[in-house]
Amino acid sequence: MNNEKENIEEKVSKYRELTKKALKKVGIIDNEKGNELLEMARDYFNDAQHFEKEGKLFTALAAYSYAHAWIDAGVRLGFLDGKNDDQLFVLP
Repeated sequence: MNNEKENIEEKVSKYRELTKKALKKVGIIDNEKGNELLEMARDYFNDAQHFEKEGKLFTALAAYSYAHAWIDAGVRLGFLDGKNDDQLFVLP
């Protein structure tokens, strides 16, 4: 059980940092749709931080993953600019 807890803590940390970098790097191509997608991503990121502080690590991990998925979807659809970073984003 201890290894599982350490593993989830590592994953939460990894996805928190990955998504934080993505939020800082991504640009907006389509103001209306891009802003809407980024708002969803930021909301999920903020929720994830809240869950992490409460010790709800599985829920935090899910929320960080959702946040990043919103960004990836925006990049893939052409509403957000991933600045050709194929390490942070799924590029078209």
